[in-house]
Amino acid sequence: MTSLTESASQVGAENVLSVGSPAPSIKVEDWLRGQPVTKFEPGKVYIIEFWATWCGPCIASMPNLVILQDKYRSNGVEVVGVAAPTVDEARASLDAWLTKSLPNLNFAIAFDDAGEMNKIWMDPSFSVEIPASFVVDRDGRIAFIGHPTQLDNALPKILNGSWARSDEAKALDAERINTGQRRKRELSQKRGLAEPIFARLEPAIKSKDWPTALSAIEEALAAMPDEVTIRGLHAELLLHKMRDMRAGLPVLRQLVRDAIEKKSVVWMSVAIRQLFDPAKDYSGFPHAERFAMGKDLSEHILATNPPQGGEGAKFLSYGAVAQYYYETGKRDRAIELVKVALKWLDAAPASDVAKRDVVPCSLQDLASYRSEKLCYEECCSAPQNTASEKPEPRSPSEAA
Repeated sequence: MTSLTESASQVGAENVLSVGSPAPSIKVEDWLRGQPVTKFEPGKVYIIEFWATWCGPCIASMPNLVILQDKYRSNGVEVVGVAAPTVDEARASLDAWLTKSLPNLNFAIAFDDAGEMNKIWMDPSFSVEIPASFVVDRDGRIAFIGHPTQLDNALPKILNGSWARSDEAKALDAERINTGQRRKRELSQKRGLAEPIFARLEPAIKSKDWPTALSAIEEALAAMPDEVTIRGLHAELLLHKMRDMRAGLPVLRQLVRDAIEKKSVVWMSVAIRQLFDPAKDYSGFPHAERFAMGKDLSEHILATNPPQGGEGAKFLSYGAVAQYYYETGKRDRAIELVKVALKWLDAAPASDVAKRDVVPCSLQDLASYRSEKLCYEECCSAPQNTASEKPEPRSPSEAA
């Protein structure tokens, strides 16, 4: 069995970016904050942070980077944030987000629209996720690659010169490379499996050729049985397109069980949207079972991603959870949850596409729940129901 340190040296021989490698250059389109860093000055230490506004953990790490910049500025440390924008995210919208969300920002932010930094930093280091931190030492070499939460431990040791040659640094770097290589292989295999399947699935859905779409989804499930997007599409197709309750309900029941067992808000969001999407027709669903599953999912979603917390993309699930409460007669609770989702969208790192797609639907739900016309920024919605149409509370066994 190859040890971690042996593996790291073998990978290093293949020109992988690792601890001890010369730092690549900085190639970005523009600088949104701070002084541009065109080269690494000898004697300085640089933290290069890859992040994005759509990445919750990235945003969560920003305050600590502000603290580290303040704490170690006198030691010659410079933090540089490299933003990876979405396709629809223009420079102006990212600049506005920084002004609103990070008013105390004290380090430089670069705009990497072309993805050049990914090509020369992330890809060669087998870094497959953000946030990702790279530390460049006083000699212009990579001293650390990893998650920003690890900087509190590593940075003082980098500054006093004890980190790079330590067993801790070597083991951490080797483990990161091994994990990154495995993840990249897995992602490549998934893409290879998914591309031909989706090439058949997308036109079938567009033309409403449900048997062909079902065949493609079943093939995808055989290849990727634990892929939540495919699981959700399977339930959606059977229940809402083909209206096949006999085949679809067991699929949905298993999705609900797996989502709760995994304690995954993403999985639970996919499941509850099959049960309480205001735009869907539930006339053929078994009434008691639908509300029982909705109750279970709603309670787990709110426990895992509570309204008072800032983490977790609340717009993914709160609309469906609100609809569950509205249909059980708890209008005030439904209104509260939609407001929380809109507030989260306004303040948290959601992409422009998410806001464009979700805000009108959320506002429409809120207008209907409150039975009044409402406006949010440039979007206005009128209620689709009247106050006299308020749903009656269900039985205690069905209501939360």
